Amino acid sequence: MFFASDNAGPVHPQIMERIVTANAGYAMPYGKDPIMDDVTTGIRTAFEAPEAAVYLVATGTAANALALATYCQPWQTIFCSEVAHIQEDECNAPEFYTGAAKLTVIPTADKMTPEGLAAAIEPRAPTDVHSAQRGPVSITQVTERGSLYSLEELRALTAVAKSYDLPVHLDGARFANAMMALGCTAAEMTWKSNVDVVSFGGTKNGCMGVEAVVFFDPKKAWEFELRRKRGAHLFSKHRFLSAQMAGYLQDDLWKQTARQANDNAAYLVAGLRKAGAEFLHEPQANMVFALFPRSVHRKLTAAGAKYYVWKGSLDGADDEMVGARLVCDWSISRADIDTFLSHF
Repeated sequence: MFFASDNAGPVHPQIMERIVTANAGYAMPYGKDPIMDDVTTGIRTAFEAPEAAVYLVATGTAANALALATYCQPWQTIFCSEVAHIQEDECNAPEFYTGAAKLTVIPTADKMTPEGLAAAIEPRAPTDVHSAQRGPVSITQVTERGSLYSLEELRALTAVAKSYDLPVHLDGARFANAMMALGCTAAEMTWKSNVDVVSFGGTKNGCMGVEAVVFFDPKKAWEFELRRKRGAHLFSKHRFLSAQMAGYLQDDLWKQTARQANDNAAYLVAGLRKAGAEFLHEPQANMVFALFPRSVHRKLTAAGAKYYVWKGSLDGADDEMVGARLVCDWSISRADIDTFLSHF
Protein backbone atom coordinates (compact mmCIF):
# COMPACT_ATOMS: atom_id res chain seq x y z
CA MET A 1 0.00 0.00 0.00
CA PHE A 2 2.56 2.53 -1.13
CA PHE A 3 1.09 5.87 -2.17
CA ALA A 4 3.81 8.23 -0.94
CA SER A 5 5.33 9.06 -4.33
CA ASP A 6 5.66 7.85 -7.90
CA ASN A 7 9.40 8.30 -7.36
CA ALA A 8 9.36 5.25 -5.09
CA GLY A 9 8.12 2.62 -7.54
CA PRO A 10 10.22 0.06 -9.38
CA VAL A 11 11.95 0.53 -12.71
CA HIS A 12 9.91 -0.91 -15.55
CA PRO A 13 11.41 -4.25 -16.75
CA GLN A 14 11.67 -2.98 -20.33
CA ILE A 15 13.81 -0.09 -19.17
CA MET A 16 15.93 -2.29 -16.92
CA GLU A 17 16.51 -4.63 -19.84
CA ARG A 18 17.77 -1.74 -21.97
CA ILE A 19 20.19 -0.71 -19.20
CA VAL A 20 21.58 -4.24 -18.97
CA THR A 21 21.97 -4.42 -22.75
CA ALA A 22 23.78 -1.08 -22.77
CA ASN A 23 26.29 -2.44 -20.26
CA ALA A 24 27.95 -4.68 -22.87
CA GLY A 25 31.26 -3.49 -24.30
CA TYR A 26 32.27 0.10 -24.81
CA ALA A 27 30.51 3.27 -25.90
CA MET A 28 31.65 6.84 -26.37
CA PRO A 29 31.02 9.00 -23.29
CA TYR A 30 29.32 12.34 -22.63
CA GLY A 31 26.30 11.83 -24.86
CA LYS A 32 28.16 10.64 -27.93
CA ASP A 33 26.86 7.08 -27.57
CA PRO A 34 24.83 5.72 -30.50
CA ILE A 35 21.80 5.09 -28.27
CA MET A 36 21.51 8.85 -27.78
CA ASP A 37 21.09 9.28 -31.53
CA ASP A 38 18.05 7.01 -31.35
CA VAL A 39 16.72 8.92 -28.34
CA THR A 40 17.00 12.26 -30.13
CA THR A 41 15.17 10.86 -33.14
CA GLY A 42 12.52 9.29 -30.90
CA ILE A 43 11.81 12.47 -28.95
CA ARG A 44 11.77 14.60 -32.08
CA THR A 45 9.23 12.18 -33.54
CA ALA A 46 7.12 12.09 -30.38
CA PHE A 47 7.01 15.89 -30.27
CA GLU A 48 6.68 16.37 -34.06
CA ALA A 49 9.69 18.65 -33.80
CA PRO A 50 12.42 17.58 -36.26
CA GLU A 51 14.75 20.44 -35.32
CA ALA A 52 14.41 20.14 -31.53
CA ALA A 53 17.57 19.93 -29.42
CA VAL A 54 17.39 17.07 -26.91
CA TYR A 55 19.52 16.57 -23.80
CA LEU A 56 19.42 14.15 -20.88
CA VAL A 57 20.09 14.69 -17.20
CA ALA A 58 19.51 12.44 -14.21
CA THR A 59 17.13 14.56 -12.14
CA GLY A 60 14.12 16.75 -12.61
CA THR A 61 15.69 19.49 -10.54
CA ALA A 62 18.65 19.62 -12.93
CA ALA A 63 16.34 19.60 -15.94
CA ASN A 64 14.24 22.50 -14.69
CA ALA A 65 17.03 24.59 -13.21
CA LEU A 66 19.40 24.28 -16.19
CA ALA A 67 16.60 24.86 -18.71
CA LEU A 68 15.49 28.01 -16.89
CA ALA A 69 19.07 29.22 -16.53
CA THR A 70 19.45 28.98 -20.29
CA TYR A 71 16.58 31.44 -20.70
CA CYS A 72 17.14 33.68 -17.68
CA GLN A 73 19.77 36.28 -16.90
CA PRO A 74 20.79 36.85 -13.26
CA TRP A 75 19.06 40.24 -13.20
CA GLN A 76 15.76 38.80 -14.37
CA THR A 77 12.93 37.08 -12.54
CA ILE A 78 11.07 33.84 -13.26
CA PHE A 79 7.28 34.03 -13.03
CA CYS A 80 5.55 30.99 -11.53
CA SER A 81 2.68 29.85 -9.37
CA GLU A 82 3.04 30.08 -5.60
CA VAL A 83 2.74 26.28 -5.54
CA ALA A 84 4.90 25.59 -8.60
CA HIS A 85 7.37 22.74 -8.26
CA ILE A 86 10.31 25.13 -8.72
CA GLN A 87 8.98 27.22 -5.81
CA GLU A 88 7.98 24.45 -3.40
CA ASP A 89 10.36 21.59 -4.01
CA GLU A 90 13.71 22.52 -5.50
CA CYS A 91 15.61 24.15 -2.64
CA ASN A 92 16.37 27.33 -4.65
CA ALA A 93 18.08 25.34 -7.42
CA PRO A 94 16.63 27.62 -10.16
CA GLU A 95 17.98 30.64 -8.30
CA PHE A 96 21.37 28.94 -7.89
CA TYR A 97 21.78 27.90 -11.51
CA THR A 98 20.54 31.22 -12.89
CA GLY A 99 23.07 33.14 -10.81
CA ALA A 100 20.54 34.30 -8.19
CA ALA A 101 17.70 35.38 -10.46
CA LYS A 102 14.65 35.64 -8.24
CA LEU A 103 11.28 33.91 -8.50
CA THR A 104 8.18 36.07 -8.69
CA VAL A 105 5.44 33.88 -7.26
CA ILE A 106 1.83 34.45 -8.23
CA PRO A 107 -0.54 33.86 -5.29
CA THR A 108 -2.84 30.93 -5.97
CA ALA A 109 -4.04 27.74 -4.34
CA ASP A 110 -3.23 25.78 -7.50
CA LYS A 111 -3.21 26.95 -11.11
CA MET A 112 -2.08 30.33 -12.39
CA THR A 113 -4.55 32.50 -14.27
CA PRO A 114 -3.74 34.77 -17.22
CA GLU A 115 -4.94 37.74 -15.18
CA GLY A 116 -2.68 36.85 -12.26
CA LEU A 117 0.29 36.32 -14.55
CA ALA A 118 -0.22 39.64 -16.33
CA ALA A 119 -0.59 41.44 -13.00
CA ALA A 120 2.77 40.01 -11.89
CA ILE A 121 4.59 40.84 -15.12
CA GLU A 122 3.29 44.35 -15.75
CA PRO A 123 4.94 46.17 -12.78
CA ARG A 124 8.37 44.88 -13.81
CA ALA A 125 9.12 47.83 -16.02
CA PRO A 126 11.97 46.99 -18.43
CA THR A 127 13.24 50.59 -18.19
CA ASP A 128 13.65 50.48 -14.39
CA VAL A 129 17.26 49.66 -13.52
CA HIS A 130 16.27 49.15 -9.87
CA SER A 131 13.81 46.35 -10.58
CA ALA A 132 14.33 42.70 -11.44
CA GLN A 133 13.78 42.47 -15.18
CA ARG A 134 11.11 40.35 -16.82
CA GLY A 135 12.22 36.77 -17.43
CA PRO A 136 10.71 33.39 -18.33
CA VAL A 137 7.35 32.02 -17.27
CA SER A 138 7.40 28.53 -15.74
CA ILE A 139 4.30 26.31 -15.72
CA THR A 140 4.04 23.04 -13.77
CA GLN A 141 1.99 20.39 -15.60
CA VAL A 142 0.64 18.24 -13.76
CA THR A 143 0.41 20.87 -10.99
CA GLU A 144 1.66 20.17 -7.49
CA ARG A 145 -1.98 19.78 -6.44
CA GLY A 146 -2.79 17.12 -9.04
CA SER A 147 -4.63 19.43 -11.43
CA LEU A 148 -4.21 19.92 -15.15
CA TYR A 149 -4.02 23.01 -17.30
CA SER A 150 -6.30 22.36 -20.26
CA LEU A 151 -4.85 23.25 -23.63
CA GLU A 152 -7.02 26.35 -23.60
CA GLU A 153 -5.72 27.39 -20.16
CA LEU A 154 -2.14 26.64 -21.15
CA ARG A 155 -2.44 28.70 -24.33
CA ALA A 156 -4.03 31.58 -22.44
CA LEU A 157 -0.99 31.70 -20.13
CA THR A 158 1.53 31.46 -22.95
CA ALA A 159 -0.35 34.19 -24.83
CA VAL A 160 0.26 36.52 -21.88
CA ALA A 161 3.94 35.56 -21.79
CA LYS A 162 4.36 36.10 -25.52
CA SER A 163 2.60 39.47 -25.35
CA TYR A 164 5.57 40.55 -23.21
CA ASP A 165 8.03 38.64 -25.43
CA LEU A 166 8.90 36.22 -22.62
CA PRO A 167 9.95 32.57 -23.06
CA VAL A 168 7.89 29.76 -21.53
CA HIS A 169 9.23 26.75 -19.65
CA LEU A 170 7.01 23.73 -18.97
CA ASP A 171 7.92 21.61 -15.95
CA GLY A 172 6.83 18.20 -17.19
CA ALA A 173 7.94 15.85 -14.42
CA ARG A 174 4.53 14.20 -14.95
CA PHE A 175 4.30 15.24 -18.59
CA ALA A 176 3.01 11.89 -19.84
CA ASN A 177 0.33 11.72 -17.13
CA ALA A 178 -0.94 15.14 -18.18
CA MET A 179 -0.87 14.33 -21.87
CA MET A 180 -2.76 11.07 -21.48
CA ALA A 181 -5.34 12.67 -19.19
CA LEU A 182 -5.94 15.50 -21.66
CA GLY A 183 -6.03 13.18 -24.66
CA CYS A 184 -3.71 15.45 -26.61
CA THR A 185 -0.34 15.08 -28.33
CA ALA A 186 3.08 16.07 -27.01
CA ALA A 187 3.26 18.76 -29.70
CA GLU A 188 -0.12 20.21 -28.74
CA MET A 189 0.94 20.54 -25.10
CA THR A 190 4.27 22.17 -25.93
CA TRP A 191 5.39 24.05 -29.03
CA LYS A 192 1.91 24.21 -30.55
CA SER A 193 0.95 26.00 -27.33
CA ASN A 194 3.96 28.35 -27.53
CA VAL A 195 6.14 26.50 -25.00
CA ASP A 196 9.85 27.08 -25.69
CA VAL A 197 11.44 24.39 -23.52
CA VAL A 198 10.09 21.38 -21.63
CA SER A 199 11.48 18.99 -19.07
CA PHE A 200 10.14 15.64 -20.26
CA GLY A 201 9.92 13.46 -17.16
CA GLY A 202 10.88 9.80 -17.00
CA THR A 203 11.84 9.05 -13.40
CA LYS A 204 8.31 9.26 -11.96
CA ASN A 205 6.91 7.14 -14.78
CA GLY A 206 9.00 3.97 -14.77
CA CYS A 207 12.61 5.04 -15.36
CA MET A 208 15.51 4.65 -12.94
CA GLY A 209 16.61 8.26 -13.14
CA VAL A 210 16.46 10.24 -16.37
CA GLU A 211 14.79 13.40 -17.65
CA ALA A 212 14.97 14.97 -21.08
CA VAL A 213 15.28 18.68 -21.73
CA VAL A 214 13.76 19.55 -25.10
CA PHE A 215 14.42 22.91 -26.75
CA PHE A 216 12.11 23.66 -29.66
CA ASP A 217 14.44 26.44 -30.78
CA PRO A 218 17.88 24.84 -31.20
CA LYS A 219 19.69 28.18 -30.98
CA LYS A 220 19.78 27.67 -27.19
CA ALA A 221 21.39 24.23 -27.51
CA TRP A 222 25.05 25.15 -27.11
CA GLU A 223 24.44 27.35 -24.10
CA PHE A 224 22.56 24.50 -22.43
CA GLU A 225 25.44 22.12 -23.14
CA LEU A 226 27.85 24.50 -21.46
CA ARG A 227 25.55 25.03 -18.48
CA ARG A 228 25.01 21.28 -18.09
CA LYS A 229 28.77 20.67 -18.03
CA ARG A 230 29.54 23.62 -15.75
CA GLY A 231 26.71 22.54 -13.47
CA ALA A 232 28.20 19.03 -13.10
CA HIS A 233 25.26 17.29 -14.78
CA LEU A 234 26.98 15.91 -17.87
CA PHE A 235 27.31 12.15 -17.28
CA SER A 236 30.47 10.49 -18.52
CA LYS A 237 28.79 7.07 -18.84
CA HIS A 238 25.89 8.76 -20.54
CA ARG A 239 24.79 5.56 -22.32
CA PHE A 240 22.98 4.51 -19.13
CA LEU A 241 20.83 7.64 -19.32
CA SER A 242 20.31 7.07 -23.03
CA ALA A 243 19.36 3.43 -22.49
CA GLN A 244 16.67 4.38 -19.99
CA MET A 245 15.13 6.96 -22.29
CA ALA A 246 15.35 4.58 -25.26
CA GLY A 247 13.47 1.95 -23.27
CA TYR A 248 10.96 4.57 -22.16
CA LEU A 249 10.25 5.57 -25.76
CA GLN A 250 10.23 2.01 -27.12
CA ASP A 251 6.74 0.95 -28.21
CA ASP A 252 5.36 4.10 -26.52
CA LEU A 253 6.03 2.69 -23.06
CA TRP A 254 5.91 6.23 -21.65
CA LYS A 255 2.28 6.48 -22.69
CA GLN A 256 1.40 3.03 -21.37
CA THR A 257 2.87 3.60 -17.90
CA ALA A 258 1.24 7.03 -17.62
CA ARG A 259 -2.11 5.57 -18.60
CA GLN A 260 -1.70 2.82 -16.00
CA ALA A 261 -0.82 5.33 -13.28
CA ASN A 262 -3.79 7.55 -14.17
CA ASP A 263 -6.14 4.55 -14.30
CA ASN A 264 -4.89 3.36 -10.91
CA ALA A 265 -5.57 6.80 -9.45
CA ALA A 266 -9.05 6.87 -10.98
CA TYR A 267 -9.78 3.47 -9.41
CA LEU A 268 -8.55 4.76 -6.05
CA VAL A 269 -10.63 7.94 -6.35
CA ALA A 270 -13.79 5.94 -7.14
CA GLY A 271 -13.24 3.87 -4.01
CA LEU A 272 -12.55 6.93 -1.89
CA ARG A 273 -15.72 8.64 -3.11
CA LYS A 274 -17.74 5.53 -2.28
CA ALA A 275 -16.20 5.55 1.21
CA GLY A 276 -17.26 9.16 1.74
CA ALA A 277 -13.91 10.89 1.34
CA GLU A 278 -13.77 14.53 0.25
CA PHE A 279 -11.22 16.09 -2.07
CA LEU A 280 -9.11 19.20 -1.61
CA HIS A 281 -8.60 19.40 -5.38
CA GLU A 282 -10.46 17.55 -8.10
CA PRO A 283 -8.21 14.63 -9.10
CA GLN A 284 -7.25 14.75 -12.78
CA ALA A 285 -4.13 12.63 -13.21
CA ASN A 286 -2.27 10.35 -10.79
CA MET A 287 -2.01 12.54 -7.68
CA VAL A 288 -4.90 12.71 -5.22
CA PHE A 289 -5.53 15.05 -2.28
CA ALA A 290 -8.26 13.50 -0.14
CA LEU A 291 -9.87 14.24 3.22
CA PHE A 292 -11.06 11.46 5.50
CA PRO A 293 -11.42 10.95 9.28
CA ARG A 294 -8.35 10.79 11.49
CA SER A 295 -9.52 7.40 12.75
CA VAL A 296 -9.09 6.01 9.22
CA HIS A 297 -5.63 7.55 8.97
CA ARG A 298 -4.68 5.75 12.16
CA LYS A 299 -5.96 2.43 10.89
CA LEU A 300 -4.13 2.84 7.60
CA THR A 301 -0.89 3.80 9.34
CA ALA A 302 -1.14 0.81 11.66
CA ALA A 303 -1.69 -1.44 8.64
CA GLY A 304 1.50 -0.16 7.01
CA ALA A 305 0.10 2.19 4.38
CA LYS A 306 2.62 4.75 3.14
CA TYR A 307 1.44 8.23 2.10
CA TYR A 308 1.77 11.82 3.27
CA VAL A 309 -0.62 13.27 5.81
CA TRP A 310 -1.43 16.65 4.26
CA LYS A 311 -1.63 19.73 6.48
CA GLY A 312 -2.59 17.85 9.63
CA SER A 313 -1.44 15.24 12.09
CA LEU A 314 -2.56 11.95 13.62
CA ASP A 315 -3.09 13.67 16.97
CA GLY A 316 -6.61 14.81 17.74
CA ALA A 317 -10.25 13.83 17.51
CA ASP A 318 -11.05 10.61 15.65
CA ASP A 319 -13.81 12.15 13.55
CA GLU A 320 -11.89 15.21 12.38
CA MET A 321 -11.25 15.25 8.63
CA VAL A 322 -7.53 15.19 7.84
CA GLY A 323 -5.89 15.48 4.43
CA ALA A 324 -3.78 12.93 2.58
CA ARG A 325 -1.61 13.15 -0.51
CA LEU A 326 -1.84 9.88 -2.42
CA VAL A 327 0.16 9.24 -5.59
CA CYS A 328 -0.32 6.22 -7.85
CA ASP A 329 2.43 4.97 -10.12
CA TRP A 330 2.21 2.49 -13.01
CA SER A 331 3.11 -0.51 -10.88
CA ILE A 332 0.72 -0.43 -7.95
CA SER A 333 -1.74 -3.31 -8.04
CA ARG A 334 -5.51 -3.11 -7.80
CA ALA A 335 -5.19 -5.59 -4.92
CA ASP A 336 -3.08 -3.06 -2.98
CA ILE A 337 -5.62 -0.33 -3.70
CA ASP A 338 -8.45 -2.59 -2.56
CA THR A 339 -6.55 -3.40 0.65
CA PHE A 340 -6.06 0.31 1.27
CA LEU A 341 -9.76 1.01 0.75
CA SER A 342 -10.79 -1.88 3.00
CA HIS A 343 -9.67 0.15 6.04
CA PHE A 344 -12.39 2.77 5.52
